[in-house]
Amino acid sequence: MTDMNVQIAAQQLARMRGMVGLYHKQFFSDVRFTTVVVLVLGGFGFWGVEELFLVVPFIALMGACQTAFDASYLIFARQYAASLETYINDQLGDEVLVASRLESAYLFPLDVPKVVTLAAPPHFTWFGFMTAFYTLIGVGAFVVGLILGLPVASDAGDVWLVSYLGVLAGLTVVALAVGWWWFPAGNGERRLREILDSAF
Repeated sequence: MTDMNVQIAAQQLARMRGMVGLYHKQFFSDVRFTTVVVLVLGGFGFWGVEELFLVVPFIALMGACQTAFDASYLIFARQYAASLETYINDQLGDEVLVASRLESAYLFPLDVPKVVTLAAPPHFTWFGFMTAFYTLIGVGAFVVGLILGLPVASDAGDVWLVSYLGVLAGLTVVALAVGWWWFPAGNGERRLREILDSAF
């Protein structure tokens, strides 16, 4: 029965490794898409359609939430893969599989507080830097779009300006609060750990 269990675990591990690759690709696909949309909106805004500046902060916020969503699936797959590797190694009596340890050391660690995939030293990595880099670019696009768009919203009248700022601020605060609860506060990974620790 142990051989069958190892085979099933190995099949699940292959599935999780596929998910890791898929969500890495999806992350960069979403980054590219968001970047292109922001640049197109900004370009047309400077070309004379200044109302499009008002859309840029929403696109930047959506891009941030979408890429964090991609990362949440990446973390899910890595957590499951790490537990499967430990299980298979234990069954084989040898540390044959070390990919999860390599990922934790080289990409970003699991089960430590982090902003999506950005962990503080001593866990800081190039992967974490890229997360910070893309985040700061997104924040910059958000702020620039807001600064360029505010005169347009103001010209439309106080009701439009207050409505625009209220909706944007509300969505931003909710996204930051839920993101903090899920990532740095550790609630997402804690849910995975509870199930994986009892299963393996």
